[in-house]
Amino acid sequence: MPTETTTAAHISTAEALDKIRNRFPALGFHEFRGDTTLTVSTDQLLAVMRYVKEACGFDMLLCVSAVDHMPESPRFEVHYTVTQSETGAILLVRCEAKNDNEPIVPSLVGLWRSANWLEREQYDLMGIRFEGHPDLRRIMMWEEYPYHPLRKDFPVAGVPLEKGNGIFTEKAPTSGAPFTTAPGGRTAAEREPRSRG
Repeated sequence: MPTETTTAAHISTAEALDKIRNRFPALGFHEFRGDTTLTVSTDQLLAVMRYVKEACGFDMLLCVSAVDHMPESPRFEVHYTVTQSETGAILLVRCEAKNDNEPIVPSLVGLWRSANWLEREQYDLMGIRFEGHPDLRRIMMWEEYPYHPLRKDFPVAGVPLEKGNGIFTEKAPTSGAPFTTAPGGRTAAEREPRSRG
């Protein structure tokens, strides 16, 4: 058990897991090769993640990813990786999204600002809607793009589209930008942007 002088940021992973188990006894816990994964429902996600951050010291959201389990139902699952910045302890959290056609989970932007772009990426590529996100829009594909290209039902070869808004028919917009590599150099160092002075 933590001493009176131990703060949430300094408790061990084992101590944090004990606290989480005591606070949320219905959660699923899975351990594999030293990593612990919590399985959380969408209804409990915000409460559990707030507790994980504030009471257990997991102050950094590293990653938000998603899995498409098509043709199973529930189809989509969102995965979160959080860490304690001082100790490096890592905790994995899985949450099944509601609704297979329009998957929805609560946004964690109110807890971790880093969730902003991470959730937008999963919305863009997997079609997961993050309820309560302050600016949920595409981050990689153009706004009018009608598909979510990391879903299992998206063809590997892509989908042919007619020319339209947001589709580039000329050079990519980064062509000639200061941080793009220069083609034709003999060595990698000559192709690096910093070699151009």
